[in-house]
Amino acid sequence: MDDNPEKRVKVVKEKALSTECGNIYYWVSDNCSEDRITLFFLHGLTASHKLFSKQIDYFDGHFNLLVWDTPAHGKSRPYKDFSYEKAAIAAKQILDENGISEAVFIGQSLGGFITQSVIKRYPEVVSAFVSIDSTPFGEKYYSSSDKWWLRQIEWMSKMYPDSYLRKAIAKQCTTNKRAYMNMMDMLSIYDKKELCHLMGIGFAGFLEDNSDIEIKCPVMLIVGEKDITGKVKKYNKEWSESLGVPVTWIENAAHNSNDDNPEAVNKLIDEFLNSVY
Repeated sequence: MDDNPEKRVKVVKEKALSTECGNIYYWVSDNCSEDRITLFFLHGLTASHKLFSKQIDYFDGHFNLLVWDTPAHGKSRPYKDFSYEKAAIAAKQILDENGISEAVFIGQSLGGFITQSVIKRYPEVVSAFVSIDSTPFGEKYYSSSDKWWLRQIEWMSKMYPDSYLRKAIAKQCTTNKRAYMNMMDMLSIYDKKELCHLMGIGFAGFLEDNSDIEIKCPVMLIVGEKDITGKVKKYNKEWSESLGVPVTWIENAAHNSNDDNPEAVNKLIDEFLNSVY
């Protein structure tokens, strides 16, 4: 990081991208400059921009920072007919609106899917990709059984009592109380029907957009050692072999590894950026 105070910038602006499906809210550094590297943070399913509070605190003042509430999430609601294609188009539009030609995309879980959806359509805007507890695009990774189960998520979620469902999601994603409470807070804005539907379209929508893609930019794969969400660990091991990039495992961290152990993740991202730029 460059600690020159004259180069420090602040995340102060809340903006909204107006689309026919709904407004998409995001937060961006004041005086965004093409001379600075831009970090675009994309959170996971059922979360919001609050998932990256520890990263914003750490990187604030050193880069152009951009963080959004993904379409159909957080403040970016109501939003009709979510799809990964629409999310990718919106991400590109937000960059364009702020005069940003390319960015380092830092995607956690769903955010990693959306990043790959952007790479699929606009590879030139993703200068580097940090995947946090996400999984790869590519037909070879997912069996027929995997695909079948992913399509059952919405109705299966409806079978659980509301309070139990929320606690189960937050507990599975985190390893400590602070991160758990943050996840519970992010989940609290959804009623049960919306929450279940969101999980359904998140996974079913991924299957609709999934395809073989070529990632030419530098990539870092980060996974919590205690991540027990689906087959995240298995998929990342296979992704690592395919890309020729190691998986970095985060101690004392589950699916929200950047929130469980922000110190370790922030340091890794910093080192990755220094190696790329």
